[in-house]
Amino acid sequence: MTWVYLGIAVIFEICFALSTHAAKGFTRLWPSVLAIFGAAGGVYALSLALLDLDVSVGYTIWTGVGGVGTVIMGAILFKEKITLTRLLSFAAIISGVIILRLTSI
Repeated sequence: MTWVYLGIAVIFEICFALSTHAAKGFTRLWPSVLAIFGAAGGVYALSLALLDLDVSVGYTIWTGVGGVGTVIMGAILFKEKITLTRLLSFAAIISGVIILRLTSI
């Protein structure tokens, strides 16, 4: 269940980031509510994952995959650009996550 909790935490993290952008400085009610819910849900799910994971592994994966997911969804929802530099950065993050996962079994 550890990795399931971490996956749920990542989804909440992505929802938090996207909702924060959509909330426009917390001036829009429903995106603001979703941002707060996403932040709380992400931290709670991460705390469950960290019961069995080292904090260095769990937190790094949470922020890394959450960041990549946020950039991808930002491109889809908000038409943000994905450049070659960003693609190479994603590859580095995903490679690091895979290495962390393989060495944390």
